[in-house]
Amino acid sequence: MSTLLPRPTTQITSPGEFELTADAAISSHPDLAQPALRLQERLRAATGFVLPLNVSDTASRDAVSIRLDVDRSLADEAFDLETAPASVRLAASTERGGHWAVQALLQLFPAAVYRRSPFATARWTAPATRVQDAPKFPWRGAMLDVVRHFAPTRDVLRFIDLLAMHRLNTLHLHLTDDQGWRVEITRYPRLTEVGGWRPETQLGAEHGSDTDGRPHGGFYTQDDIREIVAYATARGITVVPEIELPGHAQAAVAAYPELGVGDADSAPTTPWTRWGINPVIFNVEESTIRFLSDVLDEIVDLFPSEYICIGGDECPKIQWVEDERTQDRMRELGLHDEEELQSWFVSRIGQHLASRGRKLLGWDEILEGGLADGATVLSWRGNVGAVTAARSGHDVVACPEDTVYLDYRESDLDSEPIPTGTVTTVEKAYSFDPVPAELDAAEARHVLGGQANLWTEHIDSMRGLDYRAFPRLSAVAEALWTTGDRDYAEFAPRLTEHLARLDAAGVEYRRADGPLPWQERPGVSGRTRSAEEAAAHLARITANIG
Repeated sequence: MSTLLPRPTTQITSPGEFELTADAAISSHPDLAQPALRLQERLRAATGFVLPLNVSDTASRDAVSIRLDVDRSLADEAFDLETAPASVRLAASTERGGHWAVQALLQLFPAAVYRRSPFATARWTAPATRVQDAPKFPWRGAMLDVVRHFAPTRDVLRFIDLLAMHRLNTLHLHLTDDQGWRVEITRYPRLTEVGGWRPETQLGAEHGSDTDGRPHGGFYTQDDIREIVAYATARGITVVPEIELPGHAQAAVAAYPELGVGDADSAPTTPWTRWGINPVIFNVEESTIRFLSDVLDEIVDLFPSEYICIGGDECPKIQWVEDERTQDRMRELGLHDEEELQSWFVSRIGQHLASRGRKLLGWDEILEGGLADGATVLSWRGNVGAVTAARSGHDVVACPEDTVYLDYRESDLDSEPIPTGTVTTVEKAYSFDPVPAELDAAEARHVLGGQANLWTEHIDSMRGLDYRAFPRLSAVAEALWTTGDRDYAEFAPRLTEHLARLDAAGVEYRRADGPLPWQERPGVSGRTRSAEEAAAHLARITANIG
C-alpha cells in the first residue's frame, strides 16, 4: 500500500485497486477545473495517456473515471478522496482543497507518476482506499532567497512544483537585499540596472574570505513575476513578496544614492559583495518614504497576496546615530531613540500598504520600538518573537532558525557543502511546532503556521537547493499539515518510500549517510575512510545512481 506524506487524518484501505488505463476519463465540477487540469497534465506526462477532461456540473458516466466534485460541507483546504476498482472520486469545497486531493491521489500511484515522460511501468494502479484530510495550519510555507544567488524563473517554477507536491501553500520570495535587487520596478529602472548586478561574490562563510572575481546578478521582469504568480496560483500556492527596509538597503542605495544616509557622493556604487550585516540603511526623509511607497505600489499590483513582507530585520542604526540630519528628524518627530525611529518608519510603510488593502509582514525585529498596527510577525530568533507578538494580539508565522533554517548544515561532517549554522537534521526539522508551549489557547490562535527558510549565500544552484531543502522540507511539510501526535519512528519509513518520488521528480536530495561526492564541499574529500568503508560507500553511490 502506498503511504502518504504528509500523513493524513484518516486513511482506510479496502480490498482491490484502481487501475488507470488509456480508456479512463477525468471529469470535474467547474469550481475544481484547475486541480483537474493539473491532474490531467501530470498523468499525461508520466503515462502517455491522453485522458479526456470534461468540466461540467454533471457527473461523468465513463466506465473508468476520476471525478472531482465540490462538497461545501468540507473545511477550507480539506478534501475527501476515495479510490475504488472502477472509479476515483475527489471532493473539496475550495480549489486549493482540490489541489491537495490531487496531490494525495498522485502519491497512491507508483512513484514514476512524477516523471516527465512516459515510463515503462507495467500497470498504473492505486490501492482502494478512503482518505479524509485537512491541514493543521493555514500558513505552510518556504522562504526562498533569490538575492544572494539569483534563481531563474524556470528554477522558481520547479520549486513551486515541489512545494505543491508537499501540500505547502506559501512561497515567500525574498526579492531585495544588500547583494541585489531582483524585481523590475518600471518607475525606477536603476534598481535593476545598477542594483541587479554585483561585481563579485564572497567565497565561503568566514569573515574576510576571498571573493570570486565574477559578476553575479539577474532580475525578474514584471512579466516574469506575473508568470511565477500565475503558475503558483494554478497549483494552490500564494507568493508573498519581500522588499527589505529600512536595512539591507545597499543595492537600492547604489542605484539611487539619495536614498542613503549622509552625503550621496559617498554612497556605495554597487550592491554589496559580502555576507553578513551591512551598515547601509535608508534615510528617513519623506522623499524616501514616497520612493518606497511607489515601489510597493508596483509590488501590490504584481502580487495578489494578502501579505507584503517589508523585512525590518538586522538593521544596524549606526548611520542614524552618527548622522546630524537623522537626529534632527527624530526630534521633529518626537522620537526618543533609533528603535522608535525604525518603528515609525515601518508604521509609515504599513499605513501605505493598508491603504492598498494589504497587510504588513516583517521579521521579529519589527517588535523593537513598538509594533505597527496590524503587523504580522515572522518569528525567527527562537520563539520569543512569537510569544511577544501573540500576547499583544498580533498574528505570527513561526520560522525559528534553530529548527527550520534549511541552509544550515545537516551534520558535523567536514564534507557538508558549507558547514555553517547549527546542525539541523531531518528529525529536528520534523520536531517543528510553530506554537510555543508558553501560549494559552487564545494566544495560540494568533499563530498562523510556519515556514522553512532557505537563505542562499551558499546555495548557488538548483542542485545545491535540492540538497539543502530535501528531505528536510518534506519533514517540515508534515509538521505543518498533520493534526495529532507525531512520531519520527513512524514517519521515517514513510519518508524512505517518499524518497522514490523525489528521485522520480529529479530531486538531488541529501542521502541519510551524508553528501555524495559531487555534493561535498569543494576541496574536501569527505570523511576519512578505511579501504573497506570507501568500498561500501562506493557501492551505496552506485546503488543510488542505478
